[in-house]
Amino acid sequence: MPPTTPTDAPTPHLTTDPELLARLRADLAASGFTVERLQGADAWGSHAGAALFRGERVAARRALARSAARDESVRPAATLALLFVLGYPQAPKVVAEALPTLGVDGAVDVGLVARDGDVVRALVDLRPYAFVDASGEASWWIASDLGELVVEGALREDHVLGVGGASATLAGLMVSRQVDRALDLGTGCGIQALHAARHARHVVATDISRRALDFAAFNAALNLVDGIELRLGSLFEPVVGETFDHIVSNPPFVITPRVEGVPEYEYRDGGMVGDDLVASVVEGLGRHLAPGGVAQLLGNWESGGAGSVAGKRGAYSVAGWAARGDVPVDVWVVEREVQDPTAYAETWIRDGGTRPGTPDFERLYEAWLGDFESRGVVEVGFGYVTVRRPADDASAPMVRTERLLGGLGQNDVGLGAHLLGTLEAIDLLRGLDDEQLAGRRLVVAGDVTEERHYWPGNDDPTVILLRQGGGFARTVESGTALSALVGACDGELSVDAIVGALAQLLGVDEAGLRAELLPRVRELVTIGMLRA
Repeated sequence: MPPTTPTDAPTPHLTTDPELLARLRADLAASGFTVERLQGADAWGSHAGAALFRGERVAARRALARSAARDESVRPAATLALLFVLGYPQAPKVVAEALPTLGVDGAVDVGLVARDGDVVRALVDLRPYAFVDASGEASWWIASDLGELVVEGALREDHVLGVGGASATLAGLMVSRQVDRALDLGTGCGIQALHAARHARHVVATDISRRALDFAAFNAALNLVDGIELRLGSLFEPVVGETFDHIVSNPPFVITPRVEGVPEYEYRDGGMVGDDLVASVVEGLGRHLAPGGVAQLLGNWESGGAGSVAGKRGAYSVAGWAARGDVPVDVWVVEREVQDPTAYAETWIRDGGTRPGTPDFERLYEAWLGDFESRGVVEVGFGYVTVRRPADDASAPMVRTERLLGGLGQNDVGLGAHLLGTLEAIDLLRGLDDEQLAGRRLVVAGDVTEERHYWPGNDDPTVILLRQGGGFARTVESGTALSALVGACDGELSVDAIVGALAQLLGVDEAGLRAELLPRVRELVTIGMLRA
């Protein structure tokens, strides 16, 4: 029997009834419906999981069937995965066995499934989610709309997305310092609000979609997460006049042609031209940040070629957007990926469920390329934006823009700790002139290694690289003097003392060497290779 399609899929009406959710929670836990089990060898395993990530579910279905036949204890989790993750209708009897406390009727009452003759169909995608952050390990179950894999066609425009790659990325970036108030702008299924609730006393989560807020309320109740207040409205409208210590947002940043016949998916399309939605969010952050508050979001930005619309400067546009606000803020932009217009169009047309080779795909492709061409866009960047309101509004705003397209370092609890360390280093350095920095006793970070390259037969290295094992896995091209200075930073000697010794050893002018090295030292402290 084919999966439910968007045209005949009933809208789920999820309940937050405590008694029903307690029964559901007990069944999900007892079944072993966990990330670890599904991805392990006793369920679908790594190869089928990789195929599922690529949008193919047959391998996962076959692996689940083999696992359940081999080990009866796997059967409940396999049934739930087949039903809610892969979207295969199941017999009422096996669903009842997988949900013995809730039962099929209870699952209908919760809004998870519908009976259709002699089968039970999923109305929602419900899957386990596990993570590690600064507070430790945790796992939840997250509900969202059924995805393209199940509906086998274009998604509904009010589709509520589950935990995708972008939302997982933002969650991993989250600065987990204890705060009083946090804002999740455009909460979707509520995943960022749930994460923020682990370090914020009170979280306000907003969305323009009532369906999204219903999913967010359900996910918070199912996972027993308190302290989240849901508000309906667009962007900052629901929080006018309010400030927050932490703002997170995975906004609908996808650049979509504003022409008839192009679907406007609420979860990804903000209804504005080009990158104006991200610009609007960045511009408004300052007035909603409390002094010392930090905002983190993902975004796309356009770069223009000859004849392009003015201001299309890629990641360098972001600081200009922030400067349009009425509160001075620090801005840090990290560009992680770039795509040309063709690759960008293909990515997001497929994301909406329209398959290549169909007339609809070609029609949408024409619209996307025409839109980019009309505005002179030659490249679209994706990355992370961190905005901070200094605790002292008199401080000169800091602007930092980086293009870091390589892989990340080893970050056991996500990038949040590294980002927080960078912000703290920037604060420290903001208050240190060169004399004060030179007087500091620095320590090289434990994840820094050195790499040297030599021409055959030469004793002196031609290239010296300092590599960072964590954070963004930055590589800094060094030289003999800087490398020696970093190697000597063990907390015993000041920077000035090390520079003096190096000047004597190398036979160079000490003042000139100091002037050369201090800016490099300042940067290494900023990125965490040196600790002050």
